[in-house]
Amino acid sequence: MRLLIVEDDRMIGESLQRALRLEGYAVDWVRDAAAADGTLASERFDLVLLDLGLPSGAGAGGRVVDGLDVLRAARARHDATPVIVLTARDARGDRVAGLDAGADDYLVKPFELDELNARIRAVVRRHAGRAEPLLSASGVTLDPAARRVTRNGIAVALSAREFAVLEALMAKPGAVLSRTQLEDRLYGWGEEIESNAISVYIHQLRRKLGSEFIRNARGVGYFVEP
Repeated sequence: MRLLIVEDDRMIGESLQRALRLEGYAVDWVRDAAAADGTLASERFDLVLLDLGLPSGAGAGGRVVDGLDVLRAARARHDATPVIVLTARDARGDRVAGLDAGADDYLVKPFELDELNARIRAVVRRHAGRAEPLLSASGVTLDPAARRVTRNGIAVALSAREFAVLEALMAKPGAVLSRTQLEDRLYGWGEEIESNAISVYIHQLRRKLGSEFIRNARGVGYFVEP
């Protein structure tokens, strides 16, 4: 899953990026409203963690001044990317304004990482139209909260990136994901991508889950049967 952090505080941004990458997310980070607006207009993310108290940044041109403007501009473009607001603004009016501007959830700083992770999972689940927290297909069950995978009831040990590839495929059974789409879910800006990394992860997952569990759409990508 690919996340965008929009946070001007260097310590908070670095800490969040590091912690979320350890959770297996691909995480990018921008520090002002103009950079956030431009990034969201040109790139795709699975979820945005948005601070409200942002500097406008170079090139804002008066269109986006803070986090609320970034959110309003995204929704005006019909960008439905889930957004969790992370902010020190804890007044009821600020919460109402954030939710009315199009935020999917609102978390006041300081917060615990386990609560943020739970809210990320819940928002993504709602966005996908799923009430059930577990993902299941062909005898394989994936629990995003526990980061646990079983096959026919037996636990299967996966690396963080194997888990991320499997979660992306199982989130939309039957949907074909290309190599590039899978790479986007694994790597943030500046992270080195080995040319055969996805092939290696797919091979390892097939070895652990069965050779027919992940299927090839020749010349297009990979999928799991619904």
